[in-house]
Amino acid sequence: MPLPRLALAAAFLAAAFVNAFAADAVTPIAKTELFNGKDTAGWVAFPTETSKGTWSIKDGLLACTGTPSGFLRTEKSYKQYRFTVEWRFTKAGNTGVVVHMTLPDAVWPKSIECQGMHDRQGDFYFWNGATVKDGTELKNKKTGEVRGYRIGRPGESAEKPVGEWNTFTTVCDKNGVTIIVNGKEVNKATGANLSEGFIGLQVEGGAIEVKRCTLEPL
Repeated sequence: MPLPRLALAAAFLAAAFVNAFAADAVTPIAKTELFNGKDTAGWVAFPTETSKGTWSIKDGLLACTGTPSGFLRTEKSYKQYRFTVEWRFTKAGNTGVVVHMTLPDAVWPKSIECQGMHDRQGDFYFWNGATVKDGTELKNKKTGEVRGYRIGRPGESAEKPVGEWNTFTTVCDKNGVTIIVNGKEVNKATGANLSEGFIGLQVEGGAIEVKRCTLEPL
């Protein structure tokens, strides 16, 4: 096959993959618990080879060691939803809820990170091709390349102390994402170029326990 035909075929396959991914995004119609309290059915751990000891179930809770860096993401892609995780730090550190995650899986994929770091819950990070209106550029210090964008939490923390349960909600409505911590709206982003994708719990150093992961329609 001549080179132009190969290029055309590759472009067609790539477009078909993107369209199929978009078509598969589920709009929830009822309240659903994504964590069943028994195992990680319905979720995908990444990196696959090194995450076997990262996640475990203890007394009906989903426990995370905080290493290695990666995530536990939903098998299904979602759009137009409200996602709430009830979690607590067993050791202060960094975590987050990552929405609108796209393939391929990576650290970090094209996605929107709703920051869960201790004392910084409510910041936004837009990674690897995700863009947003009025975001601050995050550049590679060596190359100067833009790695993503950040919108810092404008007000005070609504987070509870380490060891206490927090309710962390992300509201994904079209190209806007809102973060609500313990019932208080702490940040909002509009004009993002992503509006659907997988939902992930980030692994980045923080040891956490998760009580529930609830998906609801808007």
